[in-house]
Amino acid sequence: MKLPRIFTATHGVSRALLIVGLVLTVGFVLVAILAPWVAPYHFADYASAEGDRFPRLAAPGGEYPLGTTVQSLDVLSRVIWGAQTALKVVLLAVAFSVAVGVPLGLVSGYVSGRVDRVLVLVMDAIYAFPSLLLAIVISFMMREALGGGVMAAAIAIAFVYIPQYFRVVRTAALSAREATYVEAAKAIGARPISIMTRYMFANVTQSVPVIMTLNAADAILTLAGLGFLGYGVDANEAAEWGYDLQRSLSDVGVGIWWTAFFPGLALVGFVLGLTLLGEAVNEALNPTLQLPRRYPVVFPKRSGSRVDPVSDPESATVPASPADGDGVIDDPQTIQTGRRPL
Repeated sequence: MKLPRIFTATHGVSRALLIVGLVLTVGFVLVAILAPWVAPYHFADYASAEGDRFPRLAAPGGEYPLGTTVQSLDVLSRVIWGAQTALKVVLLAVAFSVAVGVPLGLVSGYVSGRVDRVLVLVMDAIYAFPSLLLAIVISFMMREALGGGVMAAAIAIAFVYIPQYFRVVRTAALSAREATYVEAAKAIGARPISIMTRYMFANVTQSVPVIMTLNAADAILTLAGLGFLGYGVDANEAAEWGYDLQRSLSDVGVGIWWTAFFPGLALVGFVLGLTLLGEAVNEALNPTLQLPRRYPVVFPKRSGSRVDPVSDPESATVPASPADGDGVIDDPQTIQTGRRPL
């Protein structure tokens, strides 16, 4: 079975990191999707099905594997439901930022002129703001319009990443509009919208998947920062790791470590998995980062007797080319024929 390109383009440590990142990411995604079935309780439950109130600050173990909080909430359930919140916000934020940033960058790079100058000025102004500060401002505005739900947090985070897609796509579009295939499309009378969508789009968006993966990891941290400062998802709407960390600050000072440790561990694990996956995608899509495969050639031992390649084919070897100072030939055809291909 042929392996996907992302596996064949990585080797050694890079492939090991890819596997670790893939396992972490897939694990958190599955937990997020299956949260209604795998979570012991709802994220806002503070009483059992029999009506008995959960104990406050119960240590991990027994009926509560990760303990309970000062509000009598089950930590395990909060962590599982928090993964679902993070996944929802990340998917929406990345989708919104790509849907806005990529078309604007393509239009700006192709049209150029006054439109390009205005868009670049706006995007540079947005990019100049600290990302978390800008997300707080947009989140405050969204809360007034949409409430404190997942959608408001996703839009606030997406606004931060739009300039990144715009700048990357615009730079690629500036080079692509001078390409021969674009000139040929203009010569046959293709309209600008057709040139941008049919001819240029696939060539200017090659690095977008890498940015998406890395932005997904950063979006989780931004969401946690918003929740920690009180501008994220409303506590009544969904469970969120940043909010749980903020509520557990006073617990850590008195030795109640589990209310902050497990949400923080989940946050680090999800971000680490997405980051490793993003680096692997970058290596797979960027030829300059791929390690070249080298094919060693074994030279015969000098024994005074001439080696006959007909009678002893296993002893026959290919002499090194003068260009290869290290005695290594890179091309498989050179090894088989003894000559470099023309």
